[in-house]
Amino acid sequence: VQLVESGGELVQAGGSLRLSCGASGHTLSSFAMGWFRQAPGKEREFVATINRNGGTTYYADSVQGRFAISRDNAKTRLYLQMNSLKPEDTAIYYCAASLRPYSSSLRDEYQYWGQGTQVTVSS
Repeated sequence: VQLVESGGELVQAGGSLRLSCGASGHTLSSFAMGWFRQAPGKEREFVATINRNGGTTYYADSVQGRFAISRDNAKTRLYLQMNSLKPEDTAIYYCAASLRPYSSSLRDEYQYWGQGTQVTVSS
């Protein structure tokens, strides 16, 4: 499964971005999905996850109330709506797919990863 992210760009603090993730040649409906991010010099960290049918979501405390994960299984797309962005949200954002039936915040439970999209928030 090849995942491709898009939507990252430079934005001012307080602004919004919508990231998108798609899979070439595969449907995403068989996977629980997640978003992770990695800032320079830091480990990749969990951001948000959603189960297969989109009925359950879970967020990192740092983005709770500002970010929203969603999916459109018909269009085979995963989204991350990011509002009220802060400079500390600056990172490369990765989407990931898991064959497990439940959503997870653990990196090791995801088998497929995209190449990432850069989000830069200026102060």
